[in-house]
Amino acid sequence: MSYIRQHPRLPDVNVEEVTIHYDGIPIKTRKGISVAAALMEQDIKKLGESRKLNQSRGLFCAIGRCHSCFVTINGEEHVRSCMVTVEDHMEIYPNLRDPDVRSRCNED
Repeated sequence: MSYIRQHPRLPDVNVEEVTIHYDGIPIKTRKGISVAAALMEQDIKKLGESRKLNQSRGLFCAIGRCHSCFVTINGEEHVRSCMVTVEDHMEIYPNLRDPDVRSRCNED
């Protein structure tokens, strides 16, 4: 994939290539772009499922307002992928269920 390397409005264009893993699959992308953008580059649009209707969820607003792009990043559940920038060796999984908040509260 070719990237913009020089741009008059974007003086610090980062083209450092890193590897992230989505659902166990290695993906090469650029450091510093959003996780959602990195997944969209690879044509990954389904980031999870709605809990009531079991319908696909994915990138919608891309500014962190709608909570539609939740994923699990490095073990942290329900992270908005449009608000987190890519770093090398990230482990990303689709959000297919509710977080385990209640189970952690009831541990003895």
